Amino acid sequence: MSAKPIPARPGMGAQKARLAELLRVDQAGELAAVHIYRGQRAVLERAPGMGRTAAQLAEMEGHEQVHLSRFDEILTERGVRPTLMSPVWRAAAFALGAGTALLGEKAAHACTEAVETVIEQHYAGQIAELETREPALAAELSKFRDDELHHRDVAISEGAREAPGYPLLSAVIRAGCRAAIKISEKI
Repeated sequence: MSAKPIPARPGMGAQKARLAELLRVDQAGELAAVHIYRGQRAVLERAPGMGRTAAQLAEMEGHEQVHLSRFDEILTERGVRPTLMSPVWRAAAFALGAGTALLGEKAAHACTEAVETVIEQHYAGQIAELETREPALAAELSKFRDDELHHRDVAISEGAREAPGYPLLSAVIRAGCRAAIKISEKI
C-alpha cells in the first residue's frame, strides 16, 4: 500500500516548509533505525547462537548509518534543523530494539518488519510527492526505500511473523512509528 502524496501547500515558503518537514522526519527515522539495531545487537551479540543474526543486524545498521549520514548532510546543506525529539527517539529506539531482542530473535525480526513496513510506505509517499519538484532527492529516497524493503524482506524470511504475539507487537510498533513521524514533522 503506497501512501498518498500530500499536495504542495499554497503560499510563499510553503514548499520549503514542507520539504523541511520531510527531511526532518527522514533524518529522525534513520537515527531511530540505527539505534533500534544497536539495541538489538546489544542483546543478541551476547546471546549464545545468535552470531549470524547479530551480523545481519550489524549489516542493516550499516545501511541505516549511511542513510543517516546522508540526511545529516542534506539537513546542513538546506539549513533544516533536526527534530527536537532526537534525544527521546534515540533512547526510545534503543529500548525498542533491546526490548524486542530480549523477547527473542523472532521478536527482533518482527520489530524490523513492522518498522520497515511503515518507513517503506512513508518513503513511497514522499517519492511521489517529490518526483517533479525535487527529482534528485526523490531518486535518493528511492534507493533508501529499496534498502528498507530489503531489511523488511530479510526480517520476514527470518521468521518475523512467527514471533509470539506478532499481531499485537507489530501493530503497537507500527502505531508508534506513525506517531513519531507526525511528531517529528512539527517538533
